[in-house]
Amino acid sequence: MTLNYVIVVSAPVYGRQSSMTAYRFAETLVAQGHKLSKVFFYQDGVSNASSLTVPANDEFDLVSAWQALAKTHQVELETCVAAALRRGQVGEDEAKLHGLSSSNMADGFSQAGLGSLSEALLTADRVIQF
Repeated sequence: MTLNYVIVVSAPVYGRQSSMTAYRFAETLVAQGHKLSKVFFYQDGVSNASSLTVPANDEFDLVSAWQALAKTHQVELETCVAAALRRGQVGEDEAKLHGLSSSNMADGFSQAGLGSLSEALLTADRVIQF
């Protein structure tokens, strides 16, 4: 039976294991044929969407991995706009809105409010938070 999942990531891209665990869980879901409709990055998790993250050559590039997963499996990657702005994570539209000279949101990620997460929860069979 195929289930529809939503994953919520609240941990930073590096410094703790939770974001990597969330990514590995997401990989396993789609490999087993389940649908992953959305990954919502909340609180410190918004750093997973930074285009300015540069891991060392011998480290796993988690931002690029999220982007590849989303592109390959049509998964929405959304950051909470309020949490992101507080942490200096700014998408192109928000940069224009607030008169900022640039954005630092990686391609494939978008910013949304908690309403978007709430809507996704209504159609998800399972919600997992990391």
